[in-house]
Amino acid sequence: MFPRGEDGYAINLNQVEPGTSNQINKTVSAMSFYAYRLMVRSTENRLLNYRQLLHQYLVDMYAKIQAERLLFIRLNQKKLRVDEYIHLKEDAIKNDSDPANNGKLVILPSTFTGCPRNMHEYAQDAVTYVRHGGKPSLFTTYTFNPNCKEMAQNVTNGQSKTDRHDLVARIFRQKLIKFMNVLIEGQVFDSV
Repeated sequence: MFPRGEDGYAINLNQVEPGTSNQINKTVSAMSFYAYRLMVRSTENRLLNYRQLLHQYLVDMYAKIQAERLLFIRLNQKKLRVDEYIHLKEDAIKNDSDPANNGKLVILPSTFTGCPRNMHEYAQDAVTYVRHGGKPSLFTTYTFNPNCKEMAQNVTNGQSKTDRHDLVARIFRQKLIKFMNVLIEGQVFDSV
């Protein structure tokens, strides 16, 4: 994948000024690094032509990004002020009374996607929407046609649509936002 032996991501990789190539005293996040690697450019991005190998690369790099996020949370518990979450510590001790399981307590903030506190927040938001807006009276589903013109315009070099999950996700998001704006404005559904 990298025939010239380009360096990968490192946690202490410094940012570079765009015009001068001077290093700045800020580090690059893993998400920014890999987003840059996946960017579609006017010059060919070879990485996007690797098909199933690209999929494996993306999964591995996402795991690396999550590991970096978890490391940050583990090392910055004081900055995240987890000491103020007294009730969480009490619940953990009460629910797991086995002393062999006690170790260093690491509390995930509710901003960490997929953690129980994050899911609980989403559930509470849903209840609040129902309380203020009433029961939902419209259920909308939106499906994506992978044979749309935007997909055909952006797939290159004999790629199939299943080789470019990034494109499917980006185009689906754009179309969904357009659909939601039309729905909110009360326009005719056929204009999407």
